[in-house]
Amino acid sequence: QVQLVESGGGLVQAGGSLRLSCVASGRTFSIYAMGWFRQAPGKEREFVAAISFSGGSTYYADSVKGRFAISRDNAKNTVWLQMNSLKPEDTAVYYCAAGGYGFHESAYDYWGQGTQVTVSS
Repeated sequence: QVQLVESGGGLVQAGGSLRLSCVASGRTFSIYAMGWFRQAPGKEREFVAAISFSGGSTYYADSVKGRFAISRDNAKNTVWLQMNSLKPEDTAVYYCAAGGYGFHESAYDYWGQGTQVTVSS
């Protein structure tokens, strides 16, 4: 079992930056790939970014490529999502997830409770 707790969300103006954190506890963090997903009001949850268990490989949704960066520190059991040049359409609840490396929700076994990101225009 893995417990995931996200933090770092908040309200930011368009063009601003936020860094989300996700701290894991429980089973060995380093054996899991990690992903970030988001869900906007009235929409389905969508993939944002993923990072392999070693951190050597990353993958991004086209909508965030070049603006967001995912990273991890296995010694700290933490994964981050650095979000730059934020747009109002980035407004959503952001979730971190642990499991296999991929862009579909079914690849992930464990989920955090989510953190709200609101980008004002």
